[in-house]
Formats: sequence, C-alpha cells, structure tokens
Amino acid sequence: MKITALVENESISTLKSKHGLSLYIETNHHKILFDLGPDITIIKNAQRKGIDLSLIDIVIISHGHLDHGGALKHFLKINSSAKIYIQKSAFESHYSKFMFIKVNIGLRKKYKDHPQLILLDGDYEINDYITLFTVSSIDKCYSMANDSLYANKTKDNFSHEQHMIIKDNQIALIMGCGHKGIINIMEKAKIFQPDICVGGYHLFNPITKKTVSNQLLEEITKGLKQYPETQFYTCHCTGKVAFNYMSQQLTNMHYLSCGDVIEI
Repeated sequence: MKITALVENESISTLKSKHGLSLYIETNHHKILFDLGPDITIIKNAQRKGIDLSLIDIVIISHGHLDHGGALKHFLKINSSAKIYIQKSAFESHYSKFMFIKVNIGLRKKYKDHPQLILLDGDYEINDYITLFTVSSIDKCYSMANDSLYANKTKDNFSHEQHMIIKDNQIALIMGCGHKGIINIMEKAKIFQPDICVGGYHLFNPITKKTVSNQLLEEITKGLKQYPETQFYTCHCTGKVAFNYMSQQLTNMHYLSCGDVIEI
C-alpha cells in the first residue's frame, strides 16, 4: 500500500500546499482518492507526481465541506468511470460562522445526482478490501474547534462524516477531519486493529487561528497511548501546535505534509 498526500495545508516538497486534504492510495486491488481538496490543486499536484487521475476507480469524500470535496467538478472532467462514495447528508447546507460572519463551506448541490456518485446512509462495505463507517458517539475528547461549524440552521452533528478501512497487506484507517473525535473513531475502528491511521483531528480553528486547550490535547494523547501498535500520521486540521504537543509524548505520531509518501 502506498499513500501520497496530494493536497495538504503545508508542503516541504515541490507540490503546492492548500488548506484541504486529498490522499492518493494505491493498493494491490485499487487506485483510490480519499477526498479531493478544495480546487484544481489536486490536478496540478497529481501531474507533478506523475499520477494519472483518470485511472482512479474509487473516490471517497469524507464529509460535506468544500476543502475536502470542492474539486469534484474538476475530477469529473477527467474521470468518467470512478465510483464516488459519499454520505447523502453531505449535500446539506454547511457553513462556518464567526460572530456575525457566515461563510458557505458546503458542496455544490448540483452534483448530488451525478451518475458516478453513490449516496450512502451510514456504514457501508464496498468490497472485501474497503469498508466505510460512521461514528455516532462524541462523548470522548470532542473538539471545541467544531463549535463554529453549522449544518442547515443548527450546530453540525457531523452525521455526514465517514471514515475508511483498507484491508491490504496491512490494515489502514483513513479519516478526513475526524470531527467526531479521534478517540471515538479509534474506539469504533479497533475491531479492525488498524496498523496505521492517517487523517486530521480538527484541533485548530482556521478562522480564529486558535488551537484547543492543552487539557484536551493531554486527554487525547492519553487516549492514543492505548494504541501503541498503531502508527498515527496526522495532518490538515490538527494543526502544528497540537501535533507538536502530542508527538512529544507519542513516538508513533507523525506529520504528513503535501507530497509526503507512506509506503506500507
């Protein structure tokens, strides 16, 4: 299995960074895109990496936010065969709110009925190698960075968020933002015993530029210590402050920036 970060907030490579996420995952059975990033950045970065996006056969959009699915229109122009899996509630209205400022961060609703899209309602097994799951619980280590996010006219409950398990030579858990909380997600995923976990934890608010409290970071770190056999690669909405705090206590915590490649 090979995981390449095509879109991520920071880059130490020749690839262009962008606030958002897209991971290209090549397995023994599939060529997968997990999230698409916000715009045409994914197309340009894939070209720089020599990755042919027309050969992608499976796309997973983790949730209904623009920085994870905004490039859908660009992808559909170059790939007419991939199956695109997304929770149907991802096409509800989503926005970010700070004081009196309201910003639309939702996906374009016109793509909801596109023939390549497969709309889901909860957990779904694509095949023997790929499983998608949702999380209902937010009781452990829920991030206050979520408080500015809304769906329709109420606080977002992130029912539109899904995560992926890949069973290849090893077991990988792939997340987008982990809005439901990394500890709650790991608790549901532990039945799969993931060897690697890749994704963001949403511990940083990009509008206020604030990271969650050290108390919450300490609780998350304590929870992740229960999984010493799992290699954690975080990125995107976790933020460097939170990553630095946790990685000082977790030797199995790494940062995945744009252009980085994980080979398992």
